[in-house]
This record gives sequence, structure tokens and C-alpha cells, in this order.
Amino acid sequence: MNINENFLKLKAGYLFPEIGRRVSGWTEANPDKTSKLIRCGIGDVTEPLPQAVRDAMHAAVDEQGERDTFRGYGPEQGYDFLRDAIVENQFAGLNISADEVFISDGSKCDTGNILDIFGHGNKIAITDPVYPVYVDTNVMAGNTGDADENGAYEGLIYLPCTAENGFVPAIPSEKADLIYLCYPNNPTGTTATREQLEAWVAYAKANDAIILYDAAYEAFVQDSTIPRSIFEIEGAHDCAIEFRSFSKNGGFTGVRCAYTVIPKTLTATTSTGEPVSLHSLWNRRHATKFNGASYPVQRGAAAVFSPEGKAQVSALIEHYMGNAALLRQACQDAGLTVFGGENAPYVWVQCPDGVDSWGMFDKMLEEAQVVITPGAGFGAAGEGYFRISSFNTRENVQEVCRRIAAL
Repeated sequence: MNINENFLKLKAGYLFPEIGRRVSGWTEANPDKTSKLIRCGIGDVTEPLPQAVRDAMHAAVDEQGERDTFRGYGPEQGYDFLRDAIVENQFAGLNISADEVFISDGSKCDTGNILDIFGHGNKIAITDPVYPVYVDTNVMAGNTGDADENGAYEGLIYLPCTAENGFVPAIPSEKADLIYLCYPNNPTGTTATREQLEAWVAYAKANDAIILYDAAYEAFVQDSTIPRSIFEIEGAHDCAIEFRSFSKNGGFTGVRCAYTVIPKTLTATTSTGEPVSLHSLWNRRHATKFNGASYPVQRGAAAVFSPEGKAQVSALIEHYMGNAALLRQACQDAGLTVFGGENAPYVWVQCPDGVDSWGMFDKMLEEAQVVITPGAGFGAAGEGYFRISSFNTRENVQEVCRRIAAL
């Protein structure tokens, strides 16, 4: 019996469980301070599900209680009522059809599972800092060599995102086959302009590459000039896959619902150079390994697009972005250099001189009883920064602001 030894290449632990381990150790050692602890690390929502979502889910559960309206296995790709609502409300005018939308139980799952339809030997380009799932799932799939002392894996093309380039990487000089882009960005909270995305689409088309575009935070964009979908860019239908989620805009982190968009025009080639539809491959993979998101959850997701749901989601986004504005201002008032937090729910903060990112994590935990996320956990280029999540109550955020000022 052999194991997948690629798992042995992974670093000690996924970032957020490692943060949890350290916080648990601190709480055990400081039982008298645990009541003061405020968590601004993991990007988990705090506000209740919108009323429209709850009402729709209640009604769907009642349907499941009657033989005439009971539903068993649904379509693996998702119910038409949700796929149609997504296209009508999210992709109107962008030449996306409902059967190009695949419903799932989370974009984290999809961004990892998408590697199933791509072969080995592809050159993978990943931004740095980056959402750790992109790197770790490529390690698990055998697309990398070992990690060096800085945690960088052999075989990956790292695209540094720095303050100097606005946290949007330069187009690489070498050829990449798969390119991970996430905008609005996790962890930096920054965005990419239309011109920058046009350059990436042009690069992908010129190099027969595929862009894996994570738009999980698109609902938080406040600037109307910033594209919310890669498919707003001409030519993207021939070179991009987009991932979206209900987790952050609709508060579905504990409910689980997301979707992936794969245009039917998108192709890749076999080893002999024959074009193959990636839509067909993902459809086959999805139908084989996934039995569909639950009916009540999909009804709840569709309610996000009802008039009541839209108003309630807008209020949620306003709440979290209000938190982000407070956190940005508090950090700036403390003399720190701040990025993000204007079109995304994350504030990306440069550490004070002489303090590294895990040192800042310890300082915030020990001295302020606030959990943040160290930038080094997102990659080597994240060193020297930390991320603060705005997903919290207003009361907690205001208290965090006071504690930052006290530091």
C-alpha cells in the first residue's frame, strides 16, 4: 500500500489551522484574557443569513416534508432556477449561458478540484502573496518539486505582488500554462484595472494558457470602473475559468454554495495536439465526483437575487465595508502603511520597522488580544505585512480600532 507522497512536501500545516493552533495555545496559557479575544484572522462572516435566504430555505425544507414536492437527487450541475438566476443577475450581456454555470458547495473546493481536468507537465503561475489553497493543491497533485527554505516550491512560476506594482503582478517573460488570478485580491484587498486584466487575457491567448480567475469577492467592489468578472474582458471566453461564491456576499460560509463558470468555447489540447472542450471535461468530473448542492441551499442561494435578497445583501456588504473603512483609518492613524479595504473586505498592513509578520501576529495576540493573519502565511512576498479581516460585528471592530491606537 503506497501513499501519495506529494502530501509529504507540504509545509507543517495549512495557514488557518496553524493560526488556530497558536491561538489555542495562547488561550490555554491565558485563561483570564480569553474573554477579550477578538478574531480578525480567518475571513469568516459574522452576520446572520439574509431573511430572504432563510425564508427560501425554510420553504424548501417544508417542500421536502411532503411527498408531492419532495426532491431526491438533483442535477449534479445545479438546478436550472439557480443557474438561470446567476446568469441573469451576474453575467447579463457577457455571453454566458446557464449550462456554462456549475453549482458546487464552495469555491475553495472548486479551485482545488479544477486540477483534475488538467494534466501533468503544465507550468503553473501563482501570484505571491496568494490564497494558500492554490499552492497546496498543486503540491498535492504532483505539479511541483520540493519547497526551499523560504517555502517556495520548485516548478511553480511565482509572480511577486508588491506595493510597487500595486499588488498586480507583471506579465511574466516565460510561458505559463495555468495562471491563478484573484481579484479583488485575497489577501491584499487590492483590485486589478480593466487594462491590467486585458494584458493578462492577451498574454493567455498568445501562450495558449488558461486563467483561473477567482472572483469570490467581486460583490465588494465599490469602484464602477473595476471589472467584476474576467468575462467583461474581450477574448476571456477563450482563455478563462471563473470561480464565484455565495460565502461572503450572502453569508454562506456555514451553508456552502458556490459556482464555477466554464465557457463552452474554452479548449485545451491532448498530448497529440487535439483540442478538447474543458467544459465537457469539467461536466464529466462534476457528475462523477459530486452529487450536487442540496435543494434547500440552492433555493436559498437563488433568493440572494430576489429584490428582498439584493437589498439585504447590499446591507451586509455596506456593513463589512464600513468595518474595513474603520480598520483602514485606525491603522493609518497609528502610522502604519495600509492597502486594500476599499473594494474588498481585507485590509493589508505593512508591519512596523523591525517586526516580521509572525512577530506582528504574536504582538497583536499578546498585547491587544486580537487575531490577525501574518502575511508570510500567504507566501514569501507576504512577509512584512499582515491581513485584518473586516468580517466582524461593528462593536468588535470599533474595539479593535481602540486597541490598535493603544499599541
